[in-house]
Amino acid sequence: MMRGFHIGHMARHAADDKPRQPIRVIFRRLLTYALKSRGALAIAATGVIGASLLNMVVPQFTRITIDRIIPSGDVNRVFFVAAAIIATAIAMGAASFVRSYFMAIVGQRTIYELRNSLYRHLQTLSLGFFAQRRTGELMSRVTNDVNAVQQLITGGVMEIATDAATFLVIMGLLFFTDWRLMLFLLATFPVTILVTMKFGKSIRSAYREVQKHIAHVNEHLQETIANIRVVKSFGNEEYEIDRFDQHNLLNMEASINAVRLWSIYFPLIEMMNYLGLVIILTFGVTRVMASELSLGTLVAFMAYYQLLQQPVRRFSHVMNIVQQASAAAERVFEIMDTAPDITDSPGAVPLATCRGALAIEHVTFSYRGGRDPVLRDVSLEIQPQSTVALVGPSGAGKSTIVNLLMRFYDPQEGRILMDGGDLRGLTIESVRRQYGVVSQEILLLNGTVAENIAYGRPGALQDEITAAAREANAHDFITDFPEGYNTQVGERGVKLSGGQRQRIAIARALLKNPAILVFDEATSHLDSEAEQRIQQAMERLRANRTCIVIAHRLSTVQRADLMVVLDKGRIVEQGRPAQLLAEGGRYAGMFNLQFGASGKKG
Repeated sequence: MMRGFHIGHMARHAADDKPRQPIRVIFRRLLTYALKSRGALAIAATGVIGASLLNMVVPQFTRITIDRIIPSGDVNRVFFVAAAIIATAIAMGAASFVRSYFMAIVGQRTIYELRNSLYRHLQTLSLGFFAQRRTGELMSRVTNDVNAVQQLITGGVMEIATDAATFLVIMGLLFFTDWRLMLFLLATFPVTILVTMKFGKSIRSAYREVQKHIAHVNEHLQETIANIRVVKSFGNEEYEIDRFDQHNLLNMEASINAVRLWSIYFPLIEMMNYLGLVIILTFGVTRVMASELSLGTLVAFMAYYQLLQQPVRRFSHVMNIVQQASAAAERVFEIMDTAPDITDSPGAVPLATCRGALAIEHVTFSYRGGRDPVLRDVSLEIQPQSTVALVGPSGAGKSTIVNLLMRFYDPQEGRILMDGGDLRGLTIESVRRQYGVVSQEILLLNGTVAENIAYGRPGALQDEITAAAREANAHDFITDFPEGYNTQVGERGVKLSGGQRQRIAIARALLKNPAILVFDEATSHLDSEAEQRIQQAMERLRANRTCIVIAHRLSTVQRADLMVVLDKGRIVEQGRPAQLLAEGGRYAGMFNLQFGASGKKG
């Protein structure tokens, strides 16, 4: 069972194994967001430089005290040095505040821009993209991955900048203090650099695996909570617990591997630091004994070396943050680099008004990755302000036709027209603005009844919302709630019945006032009384509009102007319901199956 799980796991997430971006490219892209806060960034940089320079002053006071003040016996000069050290500490505190505060501002603004850009880009991506991605994975990228990047910008970048400035200044001072001793110390640097490069690549790869498995845990969590009714209905709690355990186990193993690499790397760096201290003591004390170096200079040199160890030690910690953040940023930019399948063509024009005339001309279409076409050479003309019913078995292509009409996808062959214009020549926004959709699976926002109805036209007045609810036969049950239109519907509308959700969806569509309406099996799961109320509301909604109805219940589409029967991606019959019934073909067979050979409903 474990083997099967790992194989399936690898197959589902093969998309994670994509070419990686170099860290310099990731940092360059993040810098474009950070530079939008140039003022705060400049002030933070001033604080970084100031803190680094002030940090170098105290060892010089130590050298002066040992080499000059102590031999002179002048106690007053000791108090002067003490006051100078206190003043330096105050100045360092101020510089550190400026550095931390303004770098935090830069970090928060950068994450704000990055998260907004990611969400904005997600909204531009086509349905095909979301069909291939799990909701939990996308949520993980917008939350966990962006938060990891935030840690880099608000903490890691500041430490990198501070430590880089400190390192360079100290290196200069060490050369200035005693260049011979510094040359001996430099012998340890190549080994440190090689170790860092070696482990840096491995640690980054390890944290990339951690981010991936965290996303898988979130995916499973989101999926099972969203479908908890299905889980419990099938009694699959233990099965889902086992699946979650496997995802969680892989995440734990990836995290342990990353920590193992980190735990090996850090002691190696510490060993190199102590090797440097041994070099200083060995050669420094020898030169002091030979009167080639003053004791104060040696003490100052060792103090500078200890200060140098702070950025070196922090560098290993910062590298930990950098590797995690770069792995997370890769995942964020991988989404942002995904081009939408459906875009406005160059020169696309908005559709100002719409009569509701639609035409499908010799369309063949298959979904991405599908071997066989879902639609094959389909042609259909829909007159304005007519009602067209799409019927046929599951998988016949009914919903696919609607997806193409709304330009969620483009056909591989043929074209689709709206009021005589090819959809590819019209702006996507203006095309979709013409549609109102009432589907079988009504998804409501976790807000009030009024907010859900107003989603059809954001900014609508309460009187307009109420009028739409009356037309949808929803006003009476809404006002029966203690809080009326301010009633919270709960996540996905769980506090409402199926019929209530449908009527709110119809009110939402009425408020939008579209030229074309789509009813996607809108009454298939309702009882007879709820269906009757919905049908009454739908009749009002159909007036003076083009209507496309996907239906399994033929009783709901007997008044259609055109009945289109599909099977295996082809239109096998079309005409008025009575005409098709009289012809005794495919539609007549479906009708008799539902209502009996006599043709009477019952």
